[in-house]
Amino acid sequence: MIRLNESYASRPVFVLTGIPGMPDKNPWMAFPLGFLYTLTLLGNGTILAVVKVEQSLHEPMYYFLCILALTDVSLSMSTLPSMLSIFWFNVPEIPFDACVTQMFFIHVFGLVDSGVLLSMAFDRFVAIRDPLHYASILTHSVIGKIGLVVFARAVCVVFPVPFLIKRLPFCGPNVLSHSYCLHQDMMRLACASTHVNSLYGLIVVILTLGLDALIILFSYILILKTVLGIASRAERLKALNTCLSHICAVLLFYIPFIGATMIHRFGKHLSPIMHMLMANIYLLLPPVLNPIVYSVKNKQIRGQIMRMFQGRKSRA
Repeated sequence: MIRLNESYASRPVFVLTGIPGMPDKNPWMAFPLGFLYTLTLLGNGTILAVVKVEQSLHEPMYYFLCILALTDVSLSMSTLPSMLSIFWFNVPEIPFDACVTQMFFIHVFGLVDSGVLLSMAFDRFVAIRDPLHYASILTHSVIGKIGLVVFARAVCVVFPVPFLIKRLPFCGPNVLSHSYCLHQDMMRLACASTHVNSLYGLIVVILTLGLDALIILFSYILILKTVLGIASRAERLKALNTCLSHICAVLLFYIPFIGATMIHRFGKHLSPIMHMLMANIYLLLPPVLNPIVYSVKNKQIRGQIMRMFQGRKSRA
Protein backbone atom coordinates (compact mmCIF):
# COMPACT_ATOMS: atom_id res chain seq x y z
CA MET A 1 0.00 0.00 0.00
CA ILE A 2 2.86 2.35 0.90
CA ARG A 3 4.59 1.56 -2.39
CA LEU A 4 1.42 2.33 -4.34
CA ASN A 5 1.07 5.68 -2.57
CA GLU A 6 4.74 6.50 -3.23
CA SER A 7 4.36 5.57 -6.91
CA TYR A 8 1.28 7.77 -7.24
CA ALA A 9 2.92 10.67 -5.44
CA SER A 10 6.02 10.44 -7.65
CA ARG A 11 3.96 11.13 -10.76
CA PRO A 12 4.32 14.88 -11.45
CA VAL A 13 1.46 17.32 -11.82
CA PHE A 14 1.89 20.10 -14.36
CA VAL A 15 0.61 23.64 -13.95
CA LEU A 16 -0.92 25.32 -16.99
CA THR A 17 -0.30 29.00 -17.68
CA GLY A 18 -3.15 31.23 -18.74
CA ILE A 19 -2.28 34.92 -19.06
CA PRO A 20 1.35 35.12 -17.82
CA GLY A 21 1.74 37.32 -14.77
CA MET A 22 -1.99 38.07 -14.60
CA PRO A 23 -3.79 34.95 -13.36
CA ASP A 24 -6.64 37.11 -12.05
CA LYS A 25 -7.41 38.08 -15.68
CA ASN A 26 -7.88 34.47 -16.83
CA PRO A 27 -11.70 34.53 -16.54
CA TRP A 28 -11.80 37.39 -19.07
CA MET A 29 -10.43 34.98 -21.70
CA ALA A 30 -13.31 32.56 -21.22
CA PHE A 31 -15.70 34.47 -23.47
CA PRO A 32 -13.41 35.10 -26.47
CA LEU A 33 -12.15 31.51 -26.28
CA GLY A 34 -15.70 30.20 -26.10
CA PHE A 35 -16.53 32.35 -29.13
CA LEU A 36 -13.56 30.94 -31.08
CA TYR A 37 -14.46 27.33 -30.28
CA THR A 38 -18.08 28.00 -31.25
CA LEU A 39 -16.96 29.52 -34.56
CA THR A 40 -14.73 26.50 -35.20
CA LEU A 41 -17.59 24.05 -34.67
CA LEU A 42 -20.13 26.10 -36.63
CA GLY A 43 -17.80 26.91 -39.52
CA ASN A 44 -16.38 23.43 -40.04
CA GLY A 45 -19.76 21.82 -39.34
CA THR A 46 -21.33 24.03 -42.03
CA ILE A 47 -18.65 22.96 -44.55
CA LEU A 48 -19.33 19.29 -43.78
CA ALA A 49 -23.10 19.75 -44.05
CA VAL A 50 -22.89 21.70 -47.31
CA VAL A 51 -20.64 19.11 -48.99
CA LYS A 52 -22.88 16.28 -47.81
CA VAL A 53 -26.11 17.92 -49.07
CA GLU A 54 -24.93 19.39 -52.38
CA GLN A 55 -24.37 16.72 -55.06
CA SER A 56 -22.27 19.06 -57.21
CA LEU A 57 -19.71 19.23 -54.40
CA HIS A 58 -19.12 15.48 -54.38
CA GLU A 59 -15.70 15.92 -55.95
CA PRO A 60 -12.18 15.07 -54.71
CA MET A 61 -11.34 18.67 -53.77
CA TYR A 62 -14.34 18.92 -51.45
CA TYR A 63 -13.73 15.49 -49.92
CA PHE A 64 -10.24 16.66 -48.95
CA LEU A 65 -11.82 19.84 -47.59
CA CYS A 66 -14.08 17.70 -45.39
CA ILE A 67 -11.04 15.82 -44.07
CA LEU A 68 -9.39 19.17 -43.31
CA ALA A 69 -12.53 20.35 -41.50
CA LEU A 70 -12.66 17.16 -39.38
CA THR A 71 -8.96 17.51 -38.55
CA ASP A 72 -9.37 21.16 -37.56
CA VAL A 73 -12.26 20.30 -35.24
CA SER A 74 -10.26 17.44 -33.71
CA LEU A 75 -7.25 19.71 -33.15
CA SER A 76 -9.43 22.32 -31.46
CA MET A 77 -11.12 19.72 -29.26
CA SER A 78 -7.67 18.47 -28.20
CA THR A 79 -6.93 21.82 -26.57
CA LEU A 80 -10.44 22.35 -25.17
CA PRO A 81 -10.13 20.37 -21.86
CA SER A 82 -7.12 22.32 -20.57
CA MET A 83 -8.51 25.64 -21.86
CA LEU A 84 -11.75 25.00 -19.97
CA SER A 85 -9.80 23.97 -16.88
CA ILE A 86 -7.69 27.10 -16.59
CA PHE A 87 -9.85 29.87 -18.10
CA TRP A 88 -13.37 28.73 -17.14
CA PHE A 89 -12.87 26.79 -13.90
CA ASN A 90 -9.60 28.36 -12.68
CA VAL A 91 -7.97 24.94 -12.19
CA PRO A 92 -4.46 25.21 -13.67
CA GLU A 93 -3.22 21.78 -12.52
CA ILE A 94 -3.24 18.89 -14.99
CA PRO A 95 -2.12 15.32 -14.13
CA PHE A 96 0.94 13.96 -15.90
CA ASP A 97 -0.92 11.24 -17.84
CA ALA A 98 -3.63 13.68 -18.96
CA CYS A 99 -0.94 16.12 -20.12
CA VAL A 100 0.87 13.41 -22.09
CA THR A 101 -2.42 12.30 -23.69
CA GLN A 102 -3.30 15.83 -24.72
CA MET A 103 0.21 16.37 -26.08
CA PHE A 104 -0.09 13.20 -28.17
CA PHE A 105 -3.38 14.23 -29.80
CA ILE A 106 -2.30 17.84 -30.41
CA HIS A 107 0.84 16.71 -32.23
CA VAL A 108 -0.98 13.95 -34.15
CA PHE A 109 -3.70 16.24 -35.47
CA GLY A 110 -1.13 18.96 -36.21
CA LEU A 111 0.76 16.51 -38.44
CA VAL A 112 -2.51 15.28 -39.98
CA ASP A 113 -3.34 18.90 -40.84
CA SER A 114 -0.02 19.23 -42.66
CA GLY A 115 -0.56 15.94 -44.48
CA VAL A 116 -4.06 16.95 -45.58
CA LEU A 117 -2.75 20.26 -46.95
CA LEU A 118 -0.13 18.28 -48.90
CA SER A 119 -2.88 16.00 -50.25
CA MET A 120 -4.90 19.03 -51.31
CA ALA A 121 -1.86 20.37 -53.17
CA PHE A 122 -1.66 17.05 -55.03
CA ASP A 123 -5.38 17.36 -55.77
CA ARG A 124 -4.90 20.83 -57.31
CA PHE A 125 -1.87 19.58 -59.29
CA VAL A 126 -3.85 16.70 -60.83
CA ALA A 127 -6.90 18.90 -61.51
CA ILE A 128 -4.84 21.47 -63.44
CA ARG A 129 -2.20 19.21 -64.99
CA ASP A 130 -4.54 16.42 -66.12
CA PRO A 131 -8.18 17.62 -65.87
CA LEU A 132 -9.56 14.92 -68.20
CA HIS A 133 -8.41 12.11 -65.90
CA TYR A 134 -8.96 14.01 -62.62
CA ALA A 135 -11.97 12.01 -61.45
CA SER A 136 -10.50 8.68 -62.57
CA ILE A 137 -7.20 9.29 -60.73
CA LEU A 138 -8.65 10.61 -57.46
CA THR A 139 -11.40 8.06 -56.91
CA HIS A 140 -13.18 7.57 -53.58
CA SER A 141 -10.91 4.61 -52.87
CA VAL A 142 -7.74 6.60 -53.55
CA ILE A 143 -8.93 9.53 -51.39
CA GLY A 144 -9.75 7.13 -48.55
CA LYS A 145 -6.32 5.52 -48.79
CA ILE A 146 -4.60 8.92 -48.81
CA GLY A 147 -6.54 9.89 -45.69
CA LEU A 148 -5.55 6.66 -43.93
CA VAL A 149 -1.88 7.06 -44.89
CA VAL A 150 -1.85 10.67 -43.64
CA PHE A 151 -3.39 9.64 -40.30
CA ALA A 152 -1.19 6.53 -39.93
CA ARG A 153 1.95 8.58 -40.64
CA ALA A 154 1.05 11.09 -37.92
CA VAL A 155 0.29 8.38 -35.33
CA CYS A 156 3.46 6.40 -36.09
CA VAL A 157 5.69 9.48 -35.95
CA VAL A 158 4.21 10.82 -32.68
CA PHE A 159 3.84 7.39 -31.01
CA PRO A 160 7.37 7.33 -29.48
CA VAL A 161 7.00 10.85 -28.00
CA PRO A 162 4.95 9.90 -24.89
CA PHE A 163 7.51 7.21 -24.04
CA LEU A 164 10.38 9.69 -24.51
CA ILE A 165 8.65 12.07 -22.10
CA LYS A 166 7.73 9.39 -19.55
CA ARG A 167 11.36 8.28 -19.20
CA LEU A 168 12.37 11.76 -17.98
CA PRO A 169 12.39 12.73 -14.30
CA PHE A 170 10.63 15.96 -13.26
CA CYS A 171 11.77 17.67 -10.08
CA GLY A 172 9.34 20.61 -10.14
CA PRO A 173 7.98 23.20 -10.13
CA ASN A 174 6.39 21.94 -13.36
CA VAL A 175 4.91 25.17 -14.72
CA LEU A 176 4.13 24.99 -18.44
CA SER A 177 4.43 28.01 -20.72
CA HIS A 178 1.00 27.55 -22.31
CA SER A 179 -2.55 26.57 -21.47
CA TYR A 180 -2.08 23.17 -23.10
CA CYS A 181 0.64 20.51 -23.25
CA LEU A 182 3.33 20.34 -25.95
CA HIS A 183 6.35 18.06 -26.18
CA GLN A 184 8.91 20.88 -26.29
CA ASP A 185 7.25 22.63 -23.36
CA MET A 186 7.15 19.53 -21.13
CA MET A 187 10.65 18.50 -22.17
CA ARG A 188 12.28 21.73 -20.94
CA LEU A 189 10.99 21.08 -17.39
CA ALA A 190 12.85 17.77 -17.04
CA CYS A 191 15.77 17.61 -14.60
CA ALA A 192 17.83 15.33 -16.86
CA SER A 193 19.37 15.37 -20.32
CA THR A 194 16.78 15.90 -23.09
CA HIS A 195 19.12 15.49 -26.08
CA VAL A 196 17.25 12.43 -27.37
CA ASN A 197 13.90 14.25 -27.15
CA SER A 198 15.30 17.35 -28.86
CA LEU A 199 16.92 15.35 -31.64
CA TYR A 200 13.80 13.27 -32.26
CA GLY A 201 11.59 16.37 -32.27
CA LEU A 202 13.89 18.09 -34.78
CA ILE A 203 13.95 15.03 -37.06
CA VAL A 204 10.15 14.78 -36.94
CA VAL A 205 9.68 18.46 -37.82
CA ILE A 206 12.15 18.27 -40.73
CA LEU A 207 10.84 15.00 -42.19
CA THR A 208 7.13 15.82 -41.82
CA LEU A 209 6.24 19.52 -41.67
CA GLY A 210 9.41 20.64 -43.44
CA LEU A 211 9.18 18.00 -46.17
CA ASP A 212 5.45 18.64 -46.63
CA ALA A 213 6.10 22.37 -47.08
CA LEU A 214 8.80 21.70 -49.69
CA ILE A 215 6.57 19.29 -51.65
CA ILE A 216 3.67 21.77 -51.54
CA LEU A 217 6.01 24.49 -52.86
CA PHE A 218 7.29 22.17 -55.61
CA SER A 219 3.68 21.25 -56.53
CA TYR A 220 2.82 24.91 -57.00
CA ILE A 221 5.91 25.47 -59.13
CA LEU A 222 4.66 22.70 -61.43
CA ILE A 223 1.11 24.11 -61.29
CA LEU A 224 2.38 27.58 -62.23
CA LYS A 225 4.41 26.11 -65.08
CA THR A 226 1.28 24.33 -66.37
CA VAL A 227 -0.90 27.42 -66.01
CA LEU A 228 1.58 29.62 -67.90
CA GLY A 229 1.34 27.15 -70.78
CA ILE A 230 -2.41 27.79 -71.15
CA ALA A 231 -3.06 30.07 -74.10
CA SER A 232 -6.19 31.86 -72.85
CA ARG A 233 -5.68 34.49 -70.13
CA ALA A 234 -9.19 33.86 -68.79
CA GLU A 235 -8.46 30.13 -68.46
CA ARG A 236 -5.18 30.88 -66.66
CA LEU A 237 -6.96 33.08 -64.13
CA LYS A 238 -9.70 30.48 -63.69
CA ALA A 239 -7.13 27.74 -63.01
CA LEU A 240 -5.22 29.88 -60.51
CA ASN A 241 -8.45 30.93 -58.79
CA THR A 242 -9.16 27.29 -57.90
CA CYS A 243 -5.90 27.28 -55.90
CA LEU A 244 -6.43 30.48 -53.90
CA SER A 245 -8.37 28.88 -51.04
CA HIS A 246 -5.77 26.16 -50.61
CA ILE A 247 -2.90 28.67 -50.71
CA CYS A 248 -4.63 30.68 -47.96
CA ALA A 249 -5.10 27.51 -45.87
CA VAL A 250 -1.40 26.64 -46.28
CA LEU A 251 -0.34 30.14 -45.22
CA LEU A 252 -2.73 30.06 -42.24
CA PHE A 253 -1.11 26.82 -41.06
CA TYR A 254 2.58 27.42 -41.74
CA ILE A 255 3.00 31.14 -40.92
CA PRO A 256 1.72 30.81 -37.29
CA PHE A 257 3.69 27.55 -36.93
CA ILE A 258 6.92 29.20 -38.10
CA GLY A 259 6.20 32.25 -35.93
CA ALA A 260 5.56 30.15 -32.82
CA THR A 261 8.67 28.04 -33.49
CA MET A 262 10.91 31.07 -34.01
CA ILE A 263 9.63 32.77 -30.85
CA HIS A 264 10.09 29.57 -28.84
CA ARG A 265 13.67 29.10 -30.13
CA PHE A 266 14.97 32.67 -30.35
CA GLY A 267 12.49 34.87 -28.47
CA LYS A 268 13.55 34.19 -24.90
CA HIS A 269 13.80 37.95 -24.29
CA LEU A 270 10.22 38.60 -25.48
CA SER A 271 7.29 39.06 -23.11
CA PRO A 272 5.64 35.80 -21.93
CA ILE A 273 2.36 37.24 -23.20
CA MET A 274 3.82 37.25 -26.74
CA HIS A 275 4.69 33.55 -26.36
CA MET A 276 1.16 32.84 -25.14
CA LEU A 277 -0.46 34.76 -28.02
CA MET A 278 1.62 33.07 -30.73
CA ALA A 279 1.03 29.61 -29.26
CA ASN A 280 -2.73 30.15 -29.13
CA ILE A 281 -2.85 31.72 -32.60
CA TYR A 282 -1.01 28.70 -34.02
CA LEU A 283 -3.58 26.22 -32.72
CA LEU A 284 -6.82 28.22 -32.58
CA LEU A 285 -6.78 30.56 -35.58
CA PRO A 286 -6.51 28.17 -38.60
CA PRO A 287 -9.55 26.05 -37.58
CA VAL A 288 -11.59 29.26 -37.28
CA LEU A 289 -10.42 30.92 -40.50
CA ASN A 290 -10.24 27.93 -42.89
CA PRO A 291 -14.05 27.61 -43.26
CA ILE A 292 -14.33 31.38 -43.73
CA VAL A 293 -11.63 31.36 -46.43
CA TYR A 294 -13.28 28.52 -48.34
CA SER A 295 -16.72 30.09 -47.96
CA VAL A 296 -15.52 33.45 -49.30
CA LYS A 297 -13.21 32.19 -52.06
CA ASN A 298 -15.28 29.25 -53.35
CA LYS A 299 -18.41 30.26 -55.28
CA GLN A 300 -20.03 26.82 -55.07
CA ILE A 301 -19.72 26.58 -51.29
CA ARG A 302 -20.72 30.20 -50.81
CA GLY A 303 -23.76 29.79 -53.04
CA GLN A 304 -24.89 26.61 -51.29
CA ILE A 305 -24.54 28.22 -47.85
CA MET A 306 -26.62 31.18 -49.00
CA ARG A 307 -29.28 28.82 -50.40
CA MET A 308 -29.37 26.91 -47.11
CA PHE A 309 -29.98 30.08 -45.08
CA GLN A 310 -32.50 31.42 -47.59
CA GLY A 311 -34.37 28.12 -47.45
CA ARG A 312 -34.56 28.32 -43.64
CA LYS A 313 -35.83 31.91 -43.79
CA SER A 314 -38.54 31.03 -46.31
CA ARG A 315 -39.69 28.09 -44.17
CA ALA A 316 -39.77 30.32 -41.11
